[in-house]
Amino acid sequence: MRMEELTYLEPVIEPGLPTPSKQKKTARVARGVATNELVHSAHIGNNDELFPQIVQLHIPKGARVADVTYGRGVFWRKVPKDHCELVASDAATGTDCRQLPYEDSSFDGVVLDPPYMHTPGGTAHQGHQNFETYYRNNGGEAGGEKKYHEAVLDLYYRAGQEAWRVLRDEGVFIVKCQDEVCANRQRLTHVELINEYEKYGFYCKDLFVLVRNGKPGVSRMLKQVHARKNHSYFLVFVKPKPKRSTQRKSQKAV
Repeated sequence: MRMEELTYLEPVIEPGLPTPSKQKKTARVARGVATNELVHSAHIGNNDELFPQIVQLHIPKGARVADVTYGRGVFWRKVPKDHCELVASDAATGTDCRQLPYEDSSFDGVVLDPPYMHTPGGTAHQGHQNFETYYRNNGGEAGGEKKYHEAVLDLYYRAGQEAWRVLRDEGVFIVKCQDEVCANRQRLTHVELINEYEKYGFYCKDLFVLVRNGKPGVSRMLKQVHARKNHSYFLVFVKPKPKRSTQRKSQKAV
């Protein structure tokens, strides 16, 4: 249940009380109903359990949404079919998330979930097999000369630039990612993405933490030096409307 917006009331001045300038303006009334049935920022479970909640909170009904890494459509299994107009594509259908075949400002939402870690042994991200051949981060195909974690970032960055292009003003960009340890260095991918996407103009409106069920397995271990990752993130970005001053400059330039 969604809480209604808070309404701020002007204080009532009674005889003998201080003037408005001295009287504390603390009167505030929430007209909603007390509840704890809300969408929370952390969730234990699976993608198809959390993603519908994110859609409910951030994707308006009737929106046109491009899932550019659709795969098997796991995210959308429990999202009502009539909630939005879904345009599904991925590498298997010949659509590169770094070079989308869509017009500028043609979508209200974009969803991105590419391979989010490099693959030293070929099995680092089970469940992303459809993309591993196409986005072969380990060999540098995803970003020219870039390899390993830098290639992963390059893929995200270029896909983010395309998302900015095809989104309308106030459009929503939902990104799935996970931090990783690369070359024995901790790489906080979700922080790197937030910092980079904000350079493009995106505003990070929300962040969700998804903790997996059970314990992730490790095939071989001599000595543990970093905490084993058992969580991932959904980041929610918004493409803000351009400021009026920017719009005026653009009109003058034309």
